[in-house]
Amino acid sequence: MVNCMVADGPEAGRHAWIDALRLCAGVSMVGLHVTADAHGQPFPDADPAARLAPMLLRALLYTARTELFLMISVMLLLIALARRPRGYGTVMAQQARRLLIPFVFWTLFYALFNLLKSAAFGYQAHVWAALGQPGTWAGYLLLGDVKYHMHFIPTLFALLLFFPLFQVAERHPVLGGAVLVGLIAKQWLDPMVYAAFWGTEALGYVVRGVKVLSYLGYGLAAGSVVGIWRQTTSAQRARWFGPIGVAVCVLFALKLKVTGQVVAQGQWIFDDPLGYWADYLMPLSLLLLALCLAQKAWPSWVSDAAKYAFGLYLCHPIFLDIAEMFLAERALTPSQSVVAELGWTLPTTVLFVWGLSRSSLTAWMVGLGPLPRAGWQRHPQNI
Repeated sequence: MVNCMVADGPEAGRHAWIDALRLCAGVSMVGLHVTADAHGQPFPDADPAARLAPMLLRALLYTARTELFLMISVMLLLIALARRPRGYGTVMAQQARRLLIPFVFWTLFYALFNLLKSAAFGYQAHVWAALGQPGTWAGYLLLGDVKYHMHFIPTLFALLLFFPLFQVAERHPVLGGAVLVGLIAKQWLDPMVYAAFWGTEALGYVVRGVKVLSYLGYGLAAGSVVGIWRQTTSAQRARWFGPIGVAVCVLFALKLKVTGQVVAQGQWIFDDPLGYWADYLMPLSLLLLALCLAQKAWPSWVSDAAKYAFGLYLCHPIFLDIAEMFLAERALTPSQSVVAELGWTLPTTVLFVWGLSRSSLTAWMVGLGPLPRAGWQRHPQNI
């Protein structure tokens, strides 16, 4: 974690505006997952009117997607490398220790923890059978398939392999426009990949390969944002706030259009072109909007809270699963379910992560302490 103060450039202190984005991204992940039923669906058995409030909340909270986490992580690495340059092998060895060792721990944890929820919902035999298959563990360890949120870490690590490319974008911010090329490629390739590999074990790996390659655009965009930050003044960036704010509002209006379809149909909409662009451009738009406010005096609590964002991301499914098991037999409306799950999951996860951070033996699990092995570099995870 790079600890830096509100500044007019990457070298001037702590970056509270980046901390604010990290915090928003962490909370948004909780909001994403509590605004669906226990099967990850938009409450299909409820009436459209009953789905309205949860889906509107989801549209608001899920403006900060995992792509924002990815860009923030790339930015923090680039800022750290500008201060203390290191070779490619050294950087990737450090990232492997910081990312992959906690990833393996949480993979093993969730592989066992999943047995609790599967027992409560009657599919434990299927989970036990899957644990005996080598292909299951390959998916767990290479794709993060063990839980719906674990895909982030292997995707991030794969993206960081290309960090020298992102440093080029830092020097030449125009390269950030490649994010559009990547998203066009993803929109074009994904349907073909699903059609060609549907029903095969290769599907997940090919889809992930397409995702990583197309998300190079996000990495280039992150490098460009750092470069723009270096090459502009706060007065220049402040003038961009209005136009970027308008763009964010337009994108959110497009998200609301798709949200209306979800409310009406009770199923996720994956084939709306405008919704696609609204979803995938919103994280970059929020990043640019925050960049325009980088010089502002952000509250100190933002940076204090942001350090728990990665742990919040990693651990919230523990308490969400507990809530879903407890509420399974209770006749709640979708809104009541969302309020109950959010009111339980968010504070309990924060307390859990805070507790882990208090001990040197466990802080590394949530990116807040050194790895428990002598001789390894003792720095918190760069998330």
